[in-house]
Amino acid sequence: MPFARLTTALLLTCAPLSVHADEVIVFAAASMTNAMAEIEQGFEADTGHDLIVSLAGSSALARQIQQGAPADVFISANSDWMDVLENGGLLTEGSRFDLLTNTLVLIAHGQDATPMQISELPKALGKDRLAMALVDAVPAGIYGKSALEALGLWDQLSPLVAQADNVRAALALVALGETPFGIVYATDAVAEDDVRVVATFPVDTHPPIIYPAAAIAEHGNAATQAFLDYLHSDPARVAFERQGFVVMP
Repeated sequence: MPFARLTTALLLTCAPLSVHADEVIVFAAASMTNAMAEIEQGFEADTGHDLIVSLAGSSALARQIQQGAPADVFISANSDWMDVLENGGLLTEGSRFDLLTNTLVLIAHGQDATPMQISELPKALGKDRLAMALVDAVPAGIYGKSALEALGLWDQLSPLVAQADNVRAALALVALGETPFGIVYATDAVAEDDVRVVATFPVDTHPPIIYPAAAIAEHGNAATQAFLDYLHSDPARVAFERQGFVVMP
């Protein structure tokens, strides 16, 4: 056998099995940033498959999937955007399930911030800005607007809202001191040292915060189902709960 051919044969024989691993592309809500980092590490270690995670606002991710983005799995921060994809025939039939719940909170800049009543927010805010995710598109912003409306505060506060592309961008505005207050999820607040939760919105002021997951139709491979199964595993539950999520039964 010529040397070049022998070298090629040896390289193929000695190649690590990981080159045969399947790849799973997951589009996940930005509020899952820290949790998905843990999930990625655990899933890859347990299965040998590669996990690629794209994080953004649920609305932006859903629109990308509508336009043909090669996602295998979508995890949304609300049911509405998953409904849009399901109604459009873009989900693998029978793959959808509710994965997580979350809590909506009011945060303030700095760990020395003191707890307050949400009704005190207009006075505390003054002429400053309130950071929120896009209030008509991104789930965290939609929930926040709904809560403020229910509490009779939206008309007064809406001119002061600084809208961000996603909830992590709203979190960053408060962490950097660009705005004194913001509305985010409890899981976002624990991910940032420079903010403190000063109030929690009553659950009856906004729609239930549910994170559904599903496979995307005509995409995926054997590893896709392996990932969906992993989301139900004990290691995944521990990772989600560590970041403040509640895993749905």
